[in-house]
Amino acid sequence: MPGRTIRSFTVLPCLPDRLRPLQKLAYNLWWSWNADAVALFRRINPDLFEALDHSPIRLLGATDQKRFEQLEHDDGFVAHMDRVAAALEHYLQAPTWFQETFPNDRDTRIAYFSAEFGIHESIPVYSGGLGVLAGDHLKSASDLGLPLVGVSLMYRQGYFRQYLDVDGWQQERYPENDFFTLPLVPEVDADGKPIIVTVPLPGREVALRIWHIQVGRVPLYLLDANIPQNAPQDREITAQLYGGDQHTRIQQEIVLGIGGIRALRALGQMPTVCHMNEGHAAFTGLERIRLLMEEHKLDFATALEAVKAGSCFTTHTPVPAGNDAFPLHMIEQYLGEYVGKMGIDRATLAGLGRQHPHNEHELFSMTVLAIKLSNTSNGVSQLHGQVSRKMWRELWPELPVNEVPIMSITNGVHTQSWLAPEVAQLYDRYLGIQWEARPTDFAIWKRVEHIPDGELWRTHERGRERLVALARARLKAQLKRRGSPPSEVDAADEVLNPDALTIGFARRFATYKRGDLIFRNPERLAAIVNNKERPVQFIFSGKAHPQDRGGKELIQRVVHHSRKPEFRNHIVFIEDYDMNIARHLVQGVDVWLNNPRRPQEASGTSGMKICGNGGLNLSILDGWWVEGYDGDNGWAIGAGEEYGDNIVYQDEVESRALLELIEDEIVPMFYKRDASGLPREWIRRMKRSIMSLVPVFNTNRMVEQYTELCYLPSHRRAAKLSADHLKAARELAAWRRRLLAAWPQVKVETVEGKVGDVMRVGHKFPVRARVHLGPFQPDEVEVQLYHGVLDAMGDIAEPHVTPLRVDGVADGSSVVFTGEVPCTNSGHFGYCVRVLPRHPDLPHVFEPGLVTWG
Repeated sequence: MPGRTIRSFTVLPCLPDRLRPLQKLAYNLWWSWNADAVALFRRINPDLFEALDHSPIRLLGATDQKRFEQLEHDDGFVAHMDRVAAALEHYLQAPTWFQETFPNDRDTRIAYFSAEFGIHESIPVYSGGLGVLAGDHLKSASDLGLPLVGVSLMYRQGYFRQYLDVDGWQQERYPENDFFTLPLVPEVDADGKPIIVTVPLPGREVALRIWHIQVGRVPLYLLDANIPQNAPQDREITAQLYGGDQHTRIQQEIVLGIGGIRALRALGQMPTVCHMNEGHAAFTGLERIRLLMEEHKLDFATALEAVKAGSCFTTHTPVPAGNDAFPLHMIEQYLGEYVGKMGIDRATLAGLGRQHPHNEHELFSMTVLAIKLSNTSNGVSQLHGQVSRKMWRELWPELPVNEVPIMSITNGVHTQSWLAPEVAQLYDRYLGIQWEARPTDFAIWKRVEHIPDGELWRTHERGRERLVALARARLKAQLKRRGSPPSEVDAADEVLNPDALTIGFARRFATYKRGDLIFRNPERLAAIVNNKERPVQFIFSGKAHPQDRGGKELIQRVVHHSRKPEFRNHIVFIEDYDMNIARHLVQGVDVWLNNPRRPQEASGTSGMKICGNGGLNLSILDGWWVEGYDGDNGWAIGAGEEYGDNIVYQDEVESRALLELIEDEIVPMFYKRDASGLPREWIRRMKRSIMSLVPVFNTNRMVEQYTELCYLPSHRRAAKLSADHLKAARELAAWRRRLLAAWPQVKVETVEGKVGDVMRVGHKFPVRARVHLGPFQPDEVEVQLYHGVLDAMGDIAEPHVTPLRVDGVADGSSVVFTGEVPCTNSGHFGYCVRVLPRHPDLPHVFEPGLVTWG
């Protein structure tokens, strides 16, 4: 109200001195993946801990002083607390994989930018798979000791909370996050004042406060625009994750990219390598270029070379429409003045964000910007890498699609975060305690064979019992909220069977994920779930984006089916999917169902989370399952077919295949018991799944790959280009200018070799190429023999590349290169010669996108 001044203050819990370690533990998210630490906080007040989203900060704030006094004198509790505190201290001080493996790269500093991080359900600033992956990335970076920080936004309302109306239609609510009951620490200067950075928006500067969450060894910095210095509309920029319109989105991406770099600079944590997790963070590159230009008086081209060398990009989207893109006039509206000061004209700006720079109808793509400002780009599974290379091949129009420089690093999950505590204890007993520190070690996971079948099965059954209990409790709460009659509420206690085969489906509800595929033949499904001797039950959960009507309709159809008499006790939809529900599901289901339309699932990680808990995957061969499935560690729906636009036929074929698998293979195997009541063949498959999948599809392996393939090569390239006042960056920029101007002069003049002849396996024949190099020297190009089997269209289908060597100067600027074509197999083959530019400071010869064929 006008004239009213509100003076704020903060009240913290008053812990007895003996219990002070609880405060330190609560403010480091390490506790969230340490089962003993979780048990410690639950011990304070189990019901309250459950009610408060398992948040230690809120728990300590809501616990009365009398309870603390009791705990202070509880020797068992104090001993437990001391043990956990000592474990955290040991974790923070222990030598790490990065220190021991790369002792000469201690000056590496990595910043990982993501629009969302899913670390724990008590910090609701995530929406789904992308955020949970980012959270698991930080946890493994911490475990491995990477010198890495995370950067994101601190959303006042986070992602929406879901509830369904009486007709099963998704509704959204946006409760406010109380920052003072979250493990947030404000970043302050030497005088204790909040550190503030600003970002440019049209006609104004927006101020940002920096918060800090500690994730093991790794800090996560979160930017907050909801501070008094900003106008009311600007305070809303960080209100909601993926909320608002395109203007909100571009403002958030400016805050994340430009504001994120400015925040790290203000904190004295400027990175040597930036990793952009999706295109949302692509503006980081522009800000780093601006800083280099300003600090070192560089031109744009030189600064670009230095920044590219230290930038990595990961794309998660297998369809063009899923990539953020804006009209160029909107980019100019928000960043025109900003880039103008950097000497970037309209044409250069457009070229940074378009595959075809001169196409005025093409939008400015954040993915294209990220690719062009990075020296490594990757998809998130082997199949997604192939899809991405096809999707972005126009950036390298002269290259065959298989050589488009977008590699694959398959996603993983943070194993400890998703394991049931009882399963972790089982592993401790039979695998030894090293499985936590070495989750990628196949030899350790081979010991799963030594776990007695009965112990593994009973442990898994306890997870299913917990899941059924959660589902019943959530269903009762949903019914009460909707005003259902008491008899219907009470009947929820009879829903599901803790001993029945349980199949889970939980993820974002998008149309391509086909959440209702199982219902295409409801009569057949009803017969399966109502079989008294061999019952089957399904538990669904998931949110649709608020503006995705198709996704909401999917949820509604699933809910409508679940309410039919024949399905009511066997199929449940749990509202408001979050990490807590996900944990119960992946620890409790017997089978995890995944049926996207191939190849639209970039990776998928939910199915990876069940493996360590003994669950089995039933999935379309898409995303990670193409690599994971070996024929004996789960089930595949179909054989990897792709149907194009014929989706009705696809749904019919694959829904039938899905029901047949359940009916003919899965149900019989689950219910085939021996004299001791154990499903031996099922347990054998459980063990096979654990041994073959857990050591591969984890984020420790993934982060190690990012380190070895992206982070360290980028750090070393950036260091080389930046040395001696960026001498190498200046030389590379000058070389590239000369390259672009003179490359049209490069021509393959003649190629001499066998044409139309018949050769014998084991023979080889010489090839001689005369190449006009124009102003270039032979060591500035790579001349290659490109050869292999010809397909029906006369193209080289599976090419092999052999470098040709200099064999003299023909005349003037023409140089002779020679080599040999080996005939290793019989068939119809072809060959040609190509020339690519080469420079010692390029990450690879394909980077400039220039090729001359002959």
